[in-house]
Amino acid sequence: MSQKKSRKYAVVDLEATSAGSNARIIQVGIVIIENHHIIKTYETDVNPHESLDDHIVELTGLTDERLAKAPDFSQVAREIFHLIEDCIFVAHNVKFDANLLAEELFFEGYELRTPRVDTVELAQVFFPSFEKYSLPNLAEVLDLDLQDAHTAIADAYATAQLFLKIREKMASLPKITLETILSFADHLLFESRLVLEEIFEEVPTQLPDHLLEVGGLVIQHSKQYRKSKYLSQDFLTNLALLDLEERAAQSQFAQLIEDGLGSFVPSFIEAQTGIGKTYGYLLPLLAKAEGQILVSVPTKLLQDQIMENEAKQLKEVFHINSHSVKSPRNYIKLDAFYQSLQRQDKNRLLNRFKMQILVWLVETKTGDLDEIRQKQRLESYFDELRHDGQVKRDSLFATVDFWERSDQLAKSSQVLITNHAYLLERMQDDIDFVKGKVLVIDEAQKFFLALENFSRRRLDITQTLQWLDKEAKQTANLLQKRLLERLQFNLSQASQAFYQKKEVSLSQDLLEFIRQDIKEYPLRLEEDLWKIFLPYYSDYWFESEVDQEQRKTYLNAARLDLFRFQTFIPDLTKVYFVSATLEISKRVTLPDLLGIADYEAYRIESSKSSDQKIWVDTSMPNLVDLPDAIYEEEIARRLMALSQLEKPILVLFNSKQHMLAVSERLDTLMVKHLCQEKNGLAYNIKKRFDRGEANILLGTGSFWEGVDFVHQDQLIEVITRLPFENPEDRFVKKVNHYLRQNHKNPFYDYTLPVMTLKLKQAIGRTQRRENQVSAVLILDKRVVSKSYGKQICQILEQNNSLSCKKFPDIVTEITSFF
Repeated sequence: MSQKKSRKYAVVDLEATSAGSNARIIQVGIVIIENHHIIKTYETDVNPHESLDDHIVELTGLTDERLAKAPDFSQVAREIFHLIEDCIFVAHNVKFDANLLAEELFFEGYELRTPRVDTVELAQVFFPSFEKYSLPNLAEVLDLDLQDAHTAIADAYATAQLFLKIREKMASLPKITLETILSFADHLLFESRLVLEEIFEEVPTQLPDHLLEVGGLVIQHSKQYRKSKYLSQDFLTNLALLDLEERAAQSQFAQLIEDGLGSFVPSFIEAQTGIGKTYGYLLPLLAKAEGQILVSVPTKLLQDQIMENEAKQLKEVFHINSHSVKSPRNYIKLDAFYQSLQRQDKNRLLNRFKMQILVWLVETKTGDLDEIRQKQRLESYFDELRHDGQVKRDSLFATVDFWERSDQLAKSSQVLITNHAYLLERMQDDIDFVKGKVLVIDEAQKFFLALENFSRRRLDITQTLQWLDKEAKQTANLLQKRLLERLQFNLSQASQAFYQKKEVSLSQDLLEFIRQDIKEYPLRLEEDLWKIFLPYYSDYWFESEVDQEQRKTYLNAARLDLFRFQTFIPDLTKVYFVSATLEISKRVTLPDLLGIADYEAYRIESSKSSDQKIWVDTSMPNLVDLPDAIYEEEIARRLMALSQLEKPILVLFNSKQHMLAVSERLDTLMVKHLCQEKNGLAYNIKKRFDRGEANILLGTGSFWEGVDFVHQDQLIEVITRLPFENPEDRFVKKVNHYLRQNHKNPFYDYTLPVMTLKLKQAIGRTQRRENQVSAVLILDKRVVSKSYGKQICQILEQNNSLSCKKFPDIVTEITSFF
């Protein structure tokens, strides 16, 4: 019996004079792989007979003088061709390398017809949770040897190691999974499926013990928790076991948490950022409290950070079981994914995501779609896969459903971590969700805004009309078809009236028609459509926005009454509200805004930090009535100047439009940076910024609210505009009306204090640990030019030194400060 001949792979990297169609080869690196081992390497410089531009010299380290001594390509063509002619051609972005090398060989009389394999796409499929797939990024996360990036042999050698890692990953997957992936492999670039076919023959049929197969999908068995250890009754002992140092403010905070357990009256605790509040409440509650501990934080991003840091440490040291509780829509619905696999789709990207998800399902313990980092590239497909919270008993996947698993894990965990938005949604649907638990609302100053955001909803009219049209065409039931068509007609008419007649509000008659159709529809409608027309919403209006050059229409709904969180809290439930500030103004407190009359309040005295200083740029033009183009140019010029200091720079915007416009100007100025949405979601670009991929990060939204910057020893934070709320916003008008009824001044008792609250919170993002030095620059001189500016300065100076100077002087002072 003859032994099967092993395939040979030639891993190639070229350095060239440019990335364009007129590029000439200047360096060749080749690594030959056979029988899963590197057996040979080859490298040579090539004389292009043209001068290199500065960018290529800087990138590769090659010079005209060195290449002048190198052989012409004609002198090495024969050797290169015979080395790789019987191999499969492998490269990281194979199209560029293979096309360029084949063209140069052709001119020398050699025709290269080898199959091609692209390691970029294979890495995307078989490492679905990675954030980025450039060779340097993959080298970091996979521990590849890439000592001299952008030299051909170093890149080829690293790519060869990557290729072997990908093959190793393929071989670790179940044969069932590989077989399903192979059914989509024709959608891979070039002949990449050849690698899969080779590995498939070698993989054993039997599943490992930790995996199970259901309906052709392979997933992990649900995880089993170990029994937790008892914590010491002494806070400092527990800190020492976690290898953490004692901090006086943290110990004082922990004592207040412990003292509060003696009463069911809500406890409000004011504590500055950076004292270690998370351990400050978790350790005493785990040691002293009965029942589960439920922690709510402002954002999913912060929720994930706690799971990755504090919860992970508690698991390792004390075997404490923590679980992250999110909306069903965060989880994959296996039925929906299974159905998409049965469908023939022509979209190559969509089919690649199917392959990625098949790999991810073997690895994920949670089924949380947030683990797939690049899903924003085809959000519509992932929306199709999101869980709706419903599990049919006759489903193939009823016993392994990830949402149900999450629900079961939540019941057996000692610590539950959630976010403000989901906490409110869950409490509305199930008041017993917090019953018998100790509830900690962290960053409670944001909870009030979350409470009001919860009182309103938003519906993308364009997406909803498309969904209704699709459902109406697919259903065979005549009654359902008519109801769907009528819903589609009514929403379409209302949308047209908004654009043609400027009718912003939805009429009461039309609202009742729509609600009646939804009530008569026998099935559960799409979640956003169903929830926006629930009876407790009474105010409806249309808005339009331009997103990536596409105009979108939204229907908004809101309650006109202010929420009272006290009514949400079950009897005999202990609640802690932990906040950076309790006094919103001299006449308005945080408990007032939450509608809580009976409470206990405590304050940990804060101290002025010498590691953080604030500057106000008095040379910035007045922002009122300043044209957008000038405003954006002023910001871009200042960022370019600050970039010369070679420090990490976080830039916060109130407006996505301004953020993207400034990003375009920085591109024009050749200033390297990362921009939220443009370069990825907040979570992704935050990690890339922490890794030092760029020194400037432009962000909005969640970067104001709950993202901590702990990895940078020194950091500059630029606040482009004071974060005042839009006075035309209906919610703001509602709060103002409420305050006037109670004989209070809307601006001084709410608008100004809430803005200052947001400003303080943003400033606190950049001072999260000891010995972290940060400079904060505010590009809004209303701090000094307006009468209310004195109040802002007084509040900021409670914790930081404040200096008001012209920008050139500020740059000089920041340089000295660091």
